[in-house]
Amino acid sequence: MDLTQLVWLFFMVSALQPVLKQRVLESARQRLIARIEEKRRSRVILLVHRQETMSLLGFPIMRYIDIQDAEAIMRACELTDPDVPLDIVLHTPGGLVLPSLQIARAVRAHRGRVTVFVPHYAMSGGTLIALAADEIVMSPHAALGPVDPQIGQFPAHGILRVVERKPVAEVDDQTLILADIAEKAIAQLKENVAALLTRGLSQTDAERIADLLATGGRWTHDYPITADTARSLGLRVSADMPPEILQLMALYPQPARRQSAVEYLPAPRSRRDTSANRS
Repeated sequence: MDLTQLVWLFFMVSALQPVLKQRVLESARQRLIARIEEKRRSRVILLVHRQETMSLLGFPIMRYIDIQDAEAIMRACELTDPDVPLDIVLHTPGGLVLPSLQIARAVRAHRGRVTVFVPHYAMSGGTLIALAADEIVMSPHAALGPVDPQIGQFPAHGILRVVERKPVAEVDDQTLILADIAEKAIAQLKENVAALLTRGLSQTDAERIADLLATGGRWTHDYPITADTARSLGLRVSADMPPEILQLMALYPQPARRQSAVEYLPAPRSRRDTSANRS
């Protein structure tokens, strides 16, 4: 083999190495997901967003909850028997309100028990999804976040504060329009959060927590709500994080290329499957 062939072989191996590494990780994740499902008799769904780096240009790309994520998770819920528990693993900075609400409503409508696991963080839209569960399991230093709406680059609550503190004559038309949108956005989100929380809480408690999380009057949008703080609000939060979930997160290293944020075993999951596993 001459030098030219060796050079070509080197480039071919270099090009294939990331692909092979990714396939090995995907296979390891699928095997671990299958073991968790068998152990917990549940459907496991992951929503994992990592900051990715373009392979050529080298700049970071932040990923958020989008319509594609909502479609995938709703499909996973449809493939799951209503009585089979859902275990949802969240690792996300949040995202668009519409897909976050679509996912949260699908979770809220599921008849079986729903547990959300937050190994590290589930902010904003991720918290919105977590609020629809029967129980939230958080690592000791994991964080949720407020779900107050953002209007463009500004918090809705902040826009309303400007209008409240200044005479109307001193406020420009654009700010007044944004304030009208902000008022509607806060009211809509409070109503939706309260509806999600009634899965496991009384209407009174649901409305109280919705007011704290959705109005934006107490915390900034990126404020980390710890497990202790979440429990003090009245949320059903546990610190009993299964080691398998943390092992699963270790199989999501910072990727060099884009990969699907949602992963589950792509096959129908019914009550009969869990019965067969017991026998």
